[in-house]
Amino acid sequence: MTGSEIEIFGQLALATILGALAGLERELAKKAAGMRTFALVSLGAAFFTIISMVAAEKFSGTNYLFDVSRIPSQIVLGVGFIGAGLIIFHRSRLRGLTTAAGLWVAAAIGVAVGFKFYLLAIFTTFLTVLIFVLFWVVEEKIVRKWASEPPPEE
Repeated sequence: MTGSEIEIFGQLALATILGALAGLERELAKKAAGMRTFALVSLGAAFFTIISMVAAEKFSGTNYLFDVSRIPSQIVLGVGFIGAGLIIFHRSRLRGLTTAAGLWVAAAIGVAVGFKFYLLAIFTTFLTVLIFVLFWVVEEKIVRKWASEPPPEE
């Protein structure tokens, strides 16, 4: 096993862990897409990105034209398609939008890991968890309380 293969294994493990962390709140909130889904999306995005990078390196100097941005751009579209399947309109309410957006970010985290932007991926995971947890508390405790109260009489 070469050093580059060990690094790739590390990248795949990191993408999986970061994706799972990003999906932890969705799991605890009992949403359709939780830790496993987020981990798989992040892992798959990282793997496709790594394949893109390795293939570009392997085929450089040959007659093959290989653009490393093509595969990650298709990841964005593919995960958007998965996210669209999560979004439903139920009883005059839109549901699944936050989970779909989270999956989209999980894919971006995986792409960042695949391109070896580890610190960016870790920081983005931190922000994602912060958004899922802290913003949920703000919405539940403050925004919805004010939104549900009738306006004061003048």
